[in-house]
Amino acid sequence: MPDRDAASADHLLRLADGRQLSYAQYGDPAGFPILSAHGGLACRLDVAGAAPIAEVSGVRLVSPDRPGVGLSDPQPGRTILDWTHDVAELLDWLEIDQFAVMGWSLGGQYAAAVGYALQPRVTRAAIIAGALPLTESGALDRLPAIDRTYIRLSCDAPWGARLCFRAMRLAANLAPRLYGRLAANDLGAADGAVLEAQGFASFAHMSKEALRQPHGVVEEYRAMVRPWGFAPEEISVPVDVWAGTDDELLDPTWPGELARRIPGAVLHLRAGGHFLAHLYYREIFESLRGT
Repeated sequence: MPDRDAASADHLLRLADGRQLSYAQYGDPAGFPILSAHGGLACRLDVAGAAPIAEVSGVRLVSPDRPGVGLSDPQPGRTILDWTHDVAELLDWLEIDQFAVMGWSLGGQYAAAVGYALQPRVTRAAIIAGALPLTESGALDRLPAIDRTYIRLSCDAPWGARLCFRAMRLAANLAPRLYGRLAANDLGAADGAVLEAQGFASFAHMSKEALRQPHGVVEEYRAMVRPWGFAPEEISVPVDVWAGTDDELLDPTWPGELARRIPGAVLHLRAGGHFLAHLYYREIFESLRGT
């Protein structure tokens, strides 16, 4: 049985359908619960840097791996809404009733799904550097070229995508600082500075864990382009949309459009790139707590 309360990056839970779900907990074990939906090519460790801020902010940060990511068992054919069932089971196990949710990058659509499907339990949601539904006309073409390539490979030549992800994991393992430095160079100045401050080796460690199951990462990209199962207009919980004005990965029109389409959503534009959450965790947590 996993410890329900102790801070750890390697909790495991056996779900009702037999799959294993892995999750991390950071911050104050008795604090206000915030569920974190990790980004693409990331995992439960992507909010590890927020642990000290969560602790002083009185936040209990719960960060699960999605199916096929990190230590979580795969779930072929899954949809974004399917993940909300895993979340509900995890939170029941942790004896958490009311909570807030946040999702960064790819995790933004998962945070939106949790807000939509579990709304009696969700007090507030934050979509951080998130995208519109990629099934909408023209949306896929507005993704960065690398994401479009991985989506195309994952859908049409999954063996090729798996080879790419294996090679990335090997590089992160054998040359972590170089791996982090190259990633920083590709992301632009604002995000490069965040990765350097975080530590290139730390970023590589997170990436290595995220890429542990290449077939699971393929499924992440396939799920990305499946229908959400709901529209942004159908989200009824209070939502904050966060975006960096120096984000070189996200289409600059998307944050405003998301905020316009989600009823009552509040748009927060801040100096920073795609990794802006690392600069504003305290403010994000305060907003999610309603303080």
